[in-house]
Amino acid sequence: MSTAARMVSANLSSQFLSEFCSDVVVGLSHQGQKELPSKYLYDEVGSALFDVICVLPEYGLSRAGMRMLQNYAGEIVDHVPSPVVVAELGSGSGQKTRWLLEALARRQRVNYYPIDISSSALFRCERELGQMEMVSLVGFESAYLDGLHKVAARRREGERLFVLFLGSTIGNFDRPAGDQFLREVRAILREGDALLLATDLVKPVSVLQLAYDDPPGVTAAFNMNLLARINRELDADFDLSQFGHVVRYNEAERRVEMHLRSLAWQRVTIRKAGFRFYIKEGETIWTESSHKYDREEVIRMGERTGYRCERQWIDSEWPFAQSLFFAV
Repeated sequence: MSTAARMVSANLSSQFLSEFCSDVVVGLSHQGQKELPSKYLYDEVGSALFDVICVLPEYGLSRAGMRMLQNYAGEIVDHVPSPVVVAELGSGSGQKTRWLLEALARRQRVNYYPIDISSSALFRCERELGQMEMVSLVGFESAYLDGLHKVAARRREGERLFVLFLGSTIGNFDRPAGDQFLREVRAILREGDALLLATDLVKPVSVLQLAYDDPPGVTAAFNMNLLARINRELDADFDLSQFGHVVRYNEAERRVEMHLRSLAWQRVTIRKAGFRFYIKEGETIWTESSHKYDREEVIRMGERTGYRCERQWIDSEWPFAQSLFFAV
């Protein structure tokens, strides 16, 4: 790596650490419900644990998304005019994206830009998809919108953007925040650009409870790793043995919530932030939300944020939707 590249990498790492530190302090300073942003669940360890979650029999969401892309990739890309540039928000390993890229590569050379805040996820994505014929891959280690701005700046005259937001990640946003995020994506797009949006649909609470609190405890380890990450990167002293993984279903909001419950009264110090806080026995830190939708709600969400729904596909085994929108 050149000296200039090392300096850029160091600056990015410093900027990320500063933002991470700030977000943690703000979330843990709340007088009511303490929170930590779910995006920080996905460091190298968290990403590896999530890959394991995706193959657990209780967690059908990822298999549904994969199954649908395998079955309908050709049909999906037939609706998207060429030439297109592909940007994926939160690519992860990119395994599920292969079907779409293969379908597109049968008709054009594809420029694929995975965007992820996890460097390890981008590394795995390059290893998974970097050798595909007719596909050129350039990853961006950045937040979704920052990365999408960079991709949009690279498009040539006449090219359309085809944005992938897979894995039902939109469900991590509260509904108003999800609308706002889709509007911000739309502001980057031009009329006629496409968005493929994956959403998990409403299903029995008993099914959801098992999906987010699996008997082997992998999701619990994934959740607990967030505190371990803060210990590693921000020099904190969370005692992981004094926290438990908790899953709740909020019926009114139709969302699964993941929390970490304190098993005792505790004082925690985050040295890199110069921050100390107290947490009572039974008090929780809210780490992730996963909102569930019905299929018509997804279409309306797109329409009120600047899109037209061209087509929607529903998985029959695990209620899950892939919706193809065009910017209007």
